[in-house]
Amino acid sequence: MGETGIVTDAWGWLTTGAHWTGDEGIGQRLAEHVYVSGAALLIAAALALPLGLWLGHLGRGGALAVNVSNVGRAIPVFAVLALFMVSPLRNAGYVPTVVALVLFAIPPLLTNAYVGVREVDRAAVRAARGMGMTGGQLFRRVELPLARPVVMTGVRSAAVQVVATATVAAMVGQGGLGRIITAGFATYDTAQVVAGALLVALLALLVEGVLVGADRLFERRERTNERTLTGDG
Repeated sequence: MGETGIVTDAWGWLTTGAHWTGDEGIGQRLAEHVYVSGAALLIAAALALPLGLWLGHLGRGGALAVNVSNVGRAIPVFAVLALFMVSPLRNAGYVPTVVALVLFAIPPLLTNAYVGVREVDRAAVRAARGMGMTGGQLFRRVELPLARPVVMTGVRSAAVQVVATATVAAMVGQGGLGRIITAGFATYDTAQVVAGALLVALLALLVEGVLVGADRLFERRERTNERTLTGDG
């Protein structure tokens, strides 16, 4: 079967209504995937972003924290999940998957938050201090706005990686779009395997697009507020 035939069969599988309903349907698997990925990303962001931004603001200890967190990049998520499956957490539902994904998402979030603040133009920082800004005012009004593009790059990178990696949950009996892929392998259904992979890729692209759009909207509002404050336009 050629590549065109595989894509056609995968499209046919995706457009079959019966594949979207029920406990094993695409709708249920998609909801599971979004839930696990979203929970992991939110928890990782809550842990990594404040720490990275704070260390970047202080300018101390950040390099060590980033290097330690980057060790997580070398640890396969499936290996972490396998360890959890032989621990008391094996009966805790999605907890092992979420924890493994959180560990996977922290490095890009922490690294970009720290680097984003540290790369802020030092001349702007000195000027802000010269104007009498406190540390908190300097962080909120100067460092955070200027670091936002780098921070958001880390958020987008972490989000896409989490969405793609969440498919491994199926290998330890959890839900998500990975179950469609593993079920296809189990039945030698190439169309189903390709369809599952396409769904994961499309979801990752959608998440990336939403975050890019949110970032641009926030930037547009910032510029509007700046023009309002300066009386320009």
